[in-house]
Amino acid sequence: MKKLILLLGVILFGMAGCNKPTDNPQPGTTPYELSIPQGFPAMTIPTDNLLTREGVALGRKLYYDPRLHKEGTMACATCHVQQQAFSSSPAVLPHINLGWSRNFLWNGKIQGSLEDVMLFEVEDFFETDMRVLNSDADYRQAFKQVFGSETITSKEVAKALAQFVRTLISGNSKFDRFLRGEVNLTNQEYLGYELFYTERGDCFHCHATAFMTDNLMHNNALDSLPDAGYFAVTGDSLDWGKFKTPTLRNIEYTAPYMHDGRYATLEEVVAFYSTGLEASPTVDPLMKNLHQGGVQLNAEEQAALVAFLKTLSDPDFISNPEYQPDK
Repeated sequence: MKKLILLLGVILFGMAGCNKPTDNPQPGTTPYELSIPQGFPAMTIPTDNLLTREGVALGRKLYYDPRLHKEGTMACATCHVQQQAFSSSPAVLPHINLGWSRNFLWNGKIQGSLEDVMLFEVEDFFETDMRVLNSDADYRQAFKQVFGSETITSKEVAKALAQFVRTLISGNSKFDRFLRGEVNLTNQEYLGYELFYTERGDCFHCHATAFMTDNLMHNNALDSLPDAGYFAVTGDSLDWGKFKTPTLRNIEYTAPYMHDGRYATLEEVVAFYSTGLEASPTVDPLMKNLHQGGVQLNAEEQAALVAFLKTLSDPDFISNPEYQPDK
């Protein structure tokens, strides 16, 4: 059984990917070589926003700049804190491995590329006053170098932010090192691993792949009268109560949990999936144990599953100086 489970994990993680730098999109810039962890697929990057060192640096500066907000009071990093895996409470989805995502926000309101969701953030969430950024000579010079024009528009701001967010890659957790044959799991962690990837724990249907999320929308039986979720986007009654599957990478750092932040601990989350499922008309068929309230894990199994989830923590990700603001 252990060999079978390990093989499953290796298959799910697949072959290593690597993105090589391409020709400069703008003279005077330096291609940025994105390091793709072993087991991750290659990342698709738009040809009109190829990564450069200057573009990533500009995006990082913008990410930490409260002048993005129309009132100058909030930056991306206000809600997406590196020490919390670029998340924060209450219930902010973390900025982890988003370069591979196509669905964004809890209710899937934005679909497409990172450029699309960053443009939404700039124009609709922050309502950025472009006059403020255009009044900064350093920004004008940086945007000219990266994008070829001193006139700063929301489109270029979104592109710069997307470049930086693409570099926020987490792939060096204990579990990654285990799959690479570098470390062993404890007996408790291995039991949690087996539970996770079998029908007994039933986590892998939505949280498999290298990203620990299927990036899709599900009603996970959280409430008998769920919030609207994806229905607010599509207007389709079958989408009522569906929310994006969050990544479980760095889940130890991203409390509280669920779209409304109702659970403060991983123990509470595992207990919910064990005995707390609530029926509603649009509960996902993947919630196969709905009829009995959950997968009915015993106390030992619940503790083992929590222990495994903590092997998905990547301390390097939350301390990487390349993700921090300029000094």
